[in-house]
Amino acid sequence: MDRSEELSRLQSLLARREGTLGVLYGRRRLGKSRLLQQTLPASRSVYYVGDERESTLQRASLASEIGRRIPEFDKVIYPEWESLFSRWWEEAEAGSVLALDEFPALASAAKEVPSLIQKNLDRHKAKGCHLLLTGSSQRMMQGLILDRTAPLFGRAHQILKIAPLPAGWIQRAFHLRQAIQAVEAYAVWGGVPRYWELAADHASLFSAIRSLVLSPLGVLHEEPRSLLLDDLRDTAQAASILSLIGRGCHRISEIAGRIGKPATSLSRPLQRLVELDLVKREIPFGTTARNTKRTLYRIADPFLGFWFRFVEPNRSRLEARQIGHVASEIESSFPHHVAWIWEELARASITHVEFFGRRWGPAGRWWGTGLDRKQMEIDIVSESHDGSALLLGEARWVEDVDASALLRTLYRKAENFPHVGKREVLFCLWLKTGRKRIRGAEIVTPATVIRCLR
Repeated sequence: MDRSEELSRLQSLLARREGTLGVLYGRRRLGKSRLLQQTLPASRSVYYVGDERESTLQRASLASEIGRRIPEFDKVIYPEWESLFSRWWEEAEAGSVLALDEFPALASAAKEVPSLIQKNLDRHKAKGCHLLLTGSSQRMMQGLILDRTAPLFGRAHQILKIAPLPAGWIQRAFHLRQAIQAVEAYAVWGGVPRYWELAADHASLFSAIRSLVLSPLGVLHEEPRSLLLDDLRDTAQAASILSLIGRGCHRISEIAGRIGKPATSLSRPLQRLVELDLVKREIPFGTTARNTKRTLYRIADPFLGFWFRFVEPNRSRLEARQIGHVASEIESSFPHHVAWIWEELARASITHVEFFGRRWGPAGRWWGTGLDRKQMEIDIVSESHDGSALLLGEARWVEDVDASALLRTLYRKAENFPHVGKREVLFCLWLKTGRKRIRGAEIVTPATVIRCLR
C-alpha cells in the first residue's frame, strides 16, 4: 500500500543527528504499527506495545525489550518510570530509536510518563536518540501531544495523522480486473488496509461480508463499538447518532427528534464525531457553515456506513443466525449503497482530472430552491481554478442509463441553478456502464475514477 510520504518523513526524522520526537496517530487498523516497523532500523531500535497492565509489569516488559539492545538492562528492577527512562537515554547509543506503540495505554496507567519523557527529551537532545509514539485513541493522542497544557506540546518534530488509503489502491490490493469491482469493494471496506487483508482471504465480496461482518463470530462484527470505545466516553449516544444517520436521518432536527432530545444538545456530540472523521458535515456548494442552515450529516467512512445501514438494524436476526436471509436482503439493496459511495468518489476525482482542458477545485453537492422556485439537487458542482467556469455533474450506479435523458435533465438544472452568474457551464456524467462519449458532456467511468484516486 502507498504510505510513501509518511515513510519518507519518518526516515528523514530518524536520519537527523539531534534527538527527535515523532508522533503517529489515527483510528485503529490503518497500518500505523506496520508503518512504524517498516521505518525502524533493526540494529538500533526498541519496539514496545503499551497495554492495560499495571505499571510494574509494563516496566518489566519494556526493560526486557531494551535488554535486547543494551546488555543487562533487564537485570534490574525499576521501581518507577523515571529510573527506567533516565537509564535508557543515558546508555542508548546515538541514533537509537525507542518506539512506544499504543502510547495512550501506557500513559493511562502512569500519568507521570509524558512529563518524564519531556524532561529526558530536553536534557538529552544533543545525544541523538529518537522517540516515536503511536496511538489509536485520537482523543488521548491529541490530549497528550496537541493540547497546549500537555508536557509534550511543541516537542514533536513530526506529527502524522494516518488516514485511510485512497480508493484507487483497492483494485491492486484485491487483484481485481474490473474497476466496477473495486468501487463495490471500497463501498464495504473503505480505505482501511487491515479490512482489505481480512477480506482478501475470501473468494468473493459477499462471502467476506458474511464471514467477517454479518456473522456474530466475525472479526469485524463489533468493529464500530471498538472504534467508539477508543475515543468517546459516551459511546451510547454516539452509536445512536450513527445508527440514525445510517438509516437516513441526515438533519440534526431529525436526529434529535428520533432520540428525544433538543437539537442544541447534539451539536457537540456531532462535532466530536466530525473531528474523529466518523461523520462529515455537508453544506450546499457555494455556501458556508455561517450563512446556511441547510446542513446535513453523513457517515464519512464507507465501512461504518455499510455497518449502520445493514448490520445494526439486523442485530437480533444475525444473533439468531439468520445470516443467509440478511445477506440476501443486503445483496438486493447493495447497489443503492454503492451509489452513495460512487457519488462520493465522483466528487473526489474532480481535483485529479483535467475536464475540458481545465483544472477544477474541490467539488460539492448542491440542493435547494432553483430560480424557478422548485426544489432540486445537483450531485456534483465544481468551479474551475480561474473562476470562469462551473462543472455540473450527475452520478448514476445502474447497469443501463439513458445518458441523453440524464444530460437533458442536467441542462434544465443548470438553467435554474442560482450560482451560475456569468460563468461558463460544462457538464459531466459519472456512469457505471454505458457509452464512452456523448455530445455536450464528458462521461467518466469507474476505470478513470479508480485510476486517478491513488
